[in-house]
Amino acid sequence: MTKNLKTEQSLDNPDWNSMRELGKKMVDDVVNFLQTLDSQPVWKEIPQETKTFLQSDLPKKSGDLHEIYAEFLQHIFPYSKRNIHPRYFSWVQGNGTLTGAFADFLASAMNSNVAMGEHSAMYVENEVLNWCKEIMGYPQGASGILLSGGSIANITGLIVARNSHGSLDVRKNGLRKISAPMVFYCSSETHACMQKAAEAMGLGTDGVRKVPVDDAKKIRIDMLEKMIESDKAKNFIPFAIVGNAGTVNTGAIDDLQKISEICKKYNLWFHVDGAYGALAKITDEYAEKMRGIELADSIAFDFHKWFYINYEVGCLLVRDAKKHRDSFVIEPNYLLAHERGLAAGPDSFNNFGMELSRGFKALKIWMSLKENGIEKYKNMIEQNIAQARYLAELVRNRDELELMSDVQLSIVCYRFNFGEHSAEELNVINKELLMRLQERGIAAPSYTMLGGNYVIRACITNHRTKKSDLELLVKKSVEIGREILLS
Repeated sequence: MTKNLKTEQSLDNPDWNSMRELGKKMVDDVVNFLQTLDSQPVWKEIPQETKTFLQSDLPKKSGDLHEIYAEFLQHIFPYSKRNIHPRYFSWVQGNGTLTGAFADFLASAMNSNVAMGEHSAMYVENEVLNWCKEIMGYPQGASGILLSGGSIANITGLIVARNSHGSLDVRKNGLRKISAPMVFYCSSETHACMQKAAEAMGLGTDGVRKVPVDDAKKIRIDMLEKMIESDKAKNFIPFAIVGNAGTVNTGAIDDLQKISEICKKYNLWFHVDGAYGALAKITDEYAEKMRGIELADSIAFDFHKWFYINYEVGCLLVRDAKKHRDSFVIEPNYLLAHERGLAAGPDSFNNFGMELSRGFKALKIWMSLKENGIEKYKNMIEQNIAQARYLAELVRNRDELELMSDVQLSIVCYRFNFGEHSAEELNVINKELLMRLQERGIAAPSYTMLGGNYVIRACITNHRTKKSDLELLVKKSVEIGREILLS
């Protein structure tokens, strides 16, 4: 039976004044929350009542939005990950800004699909990408695309590398007509997304050659070249090398210039995984330490890490725009560009990646950079690096604590080590210490294994962190460590 169009409906609430008041309350609640953040616990355990509430049946009837918001305040808002907190040091996660939240609200209200067409969001993303090229020392003729994060940016870059290698025409023929397996190289400290990339690209886990690292956790250039020579002798097809601009374990930075030279020698694609550290290139100190990043064929990095932009937004830059476009371009008749009208505009971003449906990620970068300027971001990154070195010094000055790796960017790895304990016992003690730090809402560092040792890992990519937060982390690490020994 055809629906009666005399009773057409909309999802817009007709009480616009009520919506306006609710929106004002939401802003007030968020601002008050952020303003008092440092006095709140870093993390709160989710009560069973809330877990049960969040397993309710599918709603059948309309509900009152004010009541729904009250449920949000009770069951969702208090139990977030809290990576916005000044003492959140887990993994490599930025903490966002209120400006970024406002930008996301505006972008969501516009609800633009930033795939193609003549509309403002397309031009904003292209402007942001041009700024990215300037930051990384890339030519303006290079291409780029904003993506969900480093994992997808890395795989997108490696797809371009694979599709562009020699005369194989992998995009057309796939891997089935290639006479030997394709392989690429990265250090054993490289992010696990490289393995996922190899599997998704049809290369398999064995398509990733993990090169040993030196004592500083940097790729061994001598071993890299030996492995390439060995693979070539066995008729494998090397096509790319991935260099690290800051590993997630310790912040190690590979010798990017040497990797570039090897890529030129063997005609390989040079990709840089800079998801964590590449943006430190804007500082005076790390511009030198990351020399060579501007030589890469492609660079992946995240804005939601060390540019403190709200989740989610990463970036891929590709030096050769034609190779980038040729790896993804497809023009079905329903997506053909026109000379004028809505179907005109810049080249479709669908031609540079897998996504057709794309949100307006660029607005929060655009607004944040215009508000703060690149110099302020430089100062903030330098501040985090100085804070990491300060934390390392605090650790060195405590007999109960042991620094487990050199500070190369803004990651500090340490453990509680007091008295005579086996390596296995220390692993158990430090795991318990970490969980108590988190459960008590004191601080939220993460963890990793270095040489078989469980270590507490504090990564400072946080614009809200102060020296006092680091001092509290060290003080409580010692207190809880001693507490565990007495228990």
